[in-house]
Amino acid sequence: MLFKNQYYYFISGLPDFSFDTTKLPFSTETFREMLDEALKPEDRKLISRYFLRYDNLNLFHILNKKEGEWHNEGNFSPEEMKEIVGKVKEGEPLDHELAPPYYEAFISSWLNEELPEEFRTLEDLIASFHMDYGLEARNSLIANWFELNLNIGNILSAIYARKYGIDIPGVVVGNNPLAVIIRENANARDFGIGLELDYFDTIVRLSEESDIFERERRLDKLRWDWLEEHTALDYFNIEYIFAYLCKLQILERWVELNAEEGERLFREMIDNLKSGVEMPDDM
Repeated sequence: MLFKNQYYYFISGLPDFSFDTTKLPFSTETFREMLDEALKPEDRKLISRYFLRYDNLNLFHILNKKEGEWHNEGNFSPEEMKEIVGKVKEGEPLDHELAPPYYEAFISSWLNEELPEEFRTLEDLIASFHMDYGLEARNSLIANWFELNLNIGNILSAIYARKYGIDIPGVVVGNNPLAVIIRENANARDFGIGLELDYFDTIVRLSEESDIFERERRLDKLRWDWLEEHTALDYFNIEYIFAYLCKLQILERWVELNAEEGERLFREMIDNLKSGVEMPDDM
């Protein structure tokens, strides 16, 4: 976009916080409600790609017909999500401006019990769809944020898969160039990407951190610093708001997390890798 909307009043009223802040100014869910009121339609649609992570979880609730906590941070209400599933069943167009195109393909795979052979689980399939969709965002910061997290997740998955004797290509999601390189160079010491990323060695070092709580915190600090660096000249635009949202979610995680929970998440991640289930979103 050549012209970007400016949100002087909204951004000026946002409370500041740092990586080490110990109290949330408000929850991600509350901030989502604020954004719905403040943003222009085209910017709401851009930001919606971030919140699809919650919609994906909600979609599994609907498809599995399970009772559970609904993630209100998502783009769709339970009624809207049921309508989306119903339209795919009937072969009708989704007709919702925020419904990602991959929902039709994913729901069809679920209903027909057909999983592309390169994926181990439906969780892997929707994670790959979501990441690829994020990379297509018509905003360089948002697209690059998705790519950063896709790369971090794939590098860590490949490292731990090698450590525990798990098929490496099977744990890699997405189809960006780095994901392809890892799949094609699974036996290489550096998966063929040692020279591709300036933060590769950092991720490798962090993967060796024995204190899981500390490792996760340093990974989130890497993400935080990346956001700071890539929005240094952004003040009142959608890029500033998107970075604020991402940092708020990081802060929310650490305000709620403790060392015991960090160990539990790590054990869950390894168990999921071994059993063919996708890594948790917050890892």
